[in-house]
Amino acid sequence: MTAYLNALGVICALGRDKQAVARNLFAGDCSGMRRESGWVAERELPVAAVQGELAPIPAELADQRSRNNQLLLEAALQIRDDIDQAIQTFGRERIGVVLGTSTSGIDEASRGLAHYIREQQFPAEYDYRQQELGAPANFLADWLQLSGPAYVISTACTSSARALMSAQRLLDLGLCDAVLCGGVDSLCKLTLNGFSSLEAISDERCNPFSANRSGINIGEAAVLFVMSKKQGEGPAIALLGAGASSDAHHISAPEPTGRGALQAMQKALSHAHLQAAQINYLNLHGTATQHNDAMESLAVAALFPEGVACSSTKPMTGHTLGAAGALEAAFCWLSLSADNPDHALPPHVWDAQADPALPPLKWVTASERLTSIAPRYLMSNSFAFGGNNVSLIIGDAP
Repeated sequence: MTAYLNALGVICALGRDKQAVARNLFAGDCSGMRRESGWVAERELPVAAVQGELAPIPAELADQRSRNNQLLLEAALQIRDDIDQAIQTFGRERIGVVLGTSTSGIDEASRGLAHYIREQQFPAEYDYRQQELGAPANFLADWLQLSGPAYVISTACTSSARALMSAQRLLDLGLCDAVLCGGVDSLCKLTLNGFSSLEAISDERCNPFSANRSGINIGEAAVLFVMSKKQGEGPAIALLGAGASSDAHHISAPEPTGRGALQAMQKALSHAHLQAAQINYLNLHGTATQHNDAMESLAVAALFPEGVACSSTKPMTGHTLGAAGALEAAFCWLSLSADNPDHALPPHVWDAQADPALPPLKWVTASERLTSIAPRYLMSNSFAFGGNNVSLIIGDAP
């Protein structure tokens, strides 16, 4: 069954709607990555934050107020007409919500706990439900008054890629006729200090696959697709294939040979009934850590011996953690959409100093163009702690 991706709402450091995000993405704009202090003690770090005021949480849902839910609301408001059309067509009980997150409202919880330590009581605006991992799906279902399945998947940096897989499964099983799916994560001290303690955060803009790479930057984003059995009025773009693996090599370090990553990509190709040579572009996980880039380059070189146009978009958005899989799937969607009339591809932004220890890959440059002849197939990789690997294939719907 074809899983049509009929609408896209997206907000991240590149912009606050899909038009702005597309424009800045294809221009290779890294201006959303800004140096800030206050996140990690005695360090000024590049972070990719969404700037400006966010949409307020409705008063009747005040107990669900969090930055995470505000980001999600911004993405949902962009496609409210498409959501309302799905509700009218299928009914509220036939629409599911499947999201990925790793932070939920943990920032509000952290500040609530700090207040409790000082004052021996929680602040009036604190509610435990803000920090529950299921909070984003509950909020969206409550706001839209949906009664279909609603849940969150939290598998670190593959969370929202797995949410898209799970949404497709709900359609295939006949449990839903449409699913609001994607992911959301917001900047917070917990994740920045956690990655800092792992010595994984760079003091400079991340530099994926470079000999000079020194770690990740953290960003925030919300992404929401309307996935349906029926094609909508927009471009005919679909989730064509998905593959997952778990090599369980280490709690935080990737399996060094890339066998789990390779297996996920091979499963995605098999699911889509495609050969590797048919893939037009690959959005790499590309975190700019020593081990991840080494592992991923080995897996990609093994699967694509003739090369494939590829790039890491994280120098523009930061690593958005639980939202990263959906965000980079959104970049594939935008590459195929009318918001990309020049058929550009996301460029690989780096210092062009290749690591001689890694197999060479075919980097997307500013002049690279995606064919305008359908069908076109774009792949996106997401890898996570615990050896959790996901690969998605987004393309022109059959």
